[in-house]
Amino acid sequence: MTRPRVHAVMDADAFALLFDDARCTRFAELADTADRMLITDLDAPSVAALLAEAEVLITSWGAPRLDAERLNRMPRLRAVLHAAGSVQTLVSDEFWARGIRLTSAVDANAVPVAEFTLGAILLSGKRTFTRLRSADPTWSAWQDRRIGNVDRTVGLVGFSRIGRRVAELLWPFDGIRVLVADPYADADAVAAAGATLVPLEEMLPRVDVMSLHAPSLPATRHMIAADQLAALPDGATLINTARGALLDHDALLAECRTGRLDALLDVTDPEPLADDHPLRALPNVAITPHLAGSLGTETRRLADAALDELAAYAAGAAARHPITRDELTISA
Repeated sequence: MTRPRVHAVMDADAFALLFDDARCTRFAELADTADRMLITDLDAPSVAALLAEAEVLITSWGAPRLDAERLNRMPRLRAVLHAAGSVQTLVSDEFWARGIRLTSAVDANAVPVAEFTLGAILLSGKRTFTRLRSADPTWSAWQDRRIGNVDRTVGLVGFSRIGRRVAELLWPFDGIRVLVADPYADADAVAAAGATLVPLEEMLPRVDVMSLHAPSLPATRHMIAADQLAALPDGATLINTARGALLDHDALLAECRTGRLDALLDVTDPEPLADDHPLRALPNVAITPHLAGSLGTETRRLADAALDELAAYAAGAAARHPITRDELTISA
């Protein structure tokens, strides 16, 4: 196995978070780093000679867009291994034109998001988020007929890597039915994950919980707006761990102000919401500060995924999780 010239390109805080001593050791075993494992500024004149010899970049948070000017400084670049999720802001037309191999740790990043979503779904069944902020001393769980996780229907909007994993995590809960709405999903694949594929308009009036897992694209902006929210049944909970732009927050505010719907928002538009945004004051709306994605020790999965891709590249093997240009038209 050859040792290609490789550098990590990300901000220093991201590198320190992803690459502990054990992962730095593995990095050094797999790659020739020319004694410069991390580059935080691709445009610095001091790294020009290093970049001219670079064959592989491991990128993550803080990496700049790989446009024609930067790529011209890296004539030997053959692969970019992204130790994070979305690559939308990383690649350019020139990148694709050069046929550079691209991989992402999006599958690894899906794990904590799906786990967070599972917890949110089960806790919403117990009305947990609503009651945490309620000042009503007379409320009794015994009198709330909407409470519980038996005979419940969960709707997943988007059968992405995360949506698929959420469906699979829900499978053991025999009191929960799972519906999926995604125009690009295969019905057999959805069924294999323990769910049923339906059109969005059919899903909406049937769900107790609706969880968003679609990518943020121009076509999906405000895909859940006034009409979709109005179609949800009274007492339904909306969970968003995807992107804030999928949801019309003004329409959500109007519905939640009536008390008809509950919401858990881990992402918002804008992010974060202003401190005085009226959604923050509602007892039936819980807002968490983008906790679902990889944090802390979870980020090491992203480093492991990139290093696994580096090992495959160095061995002349196929990429484990390749990203294609066509895929980015329907995913993040």
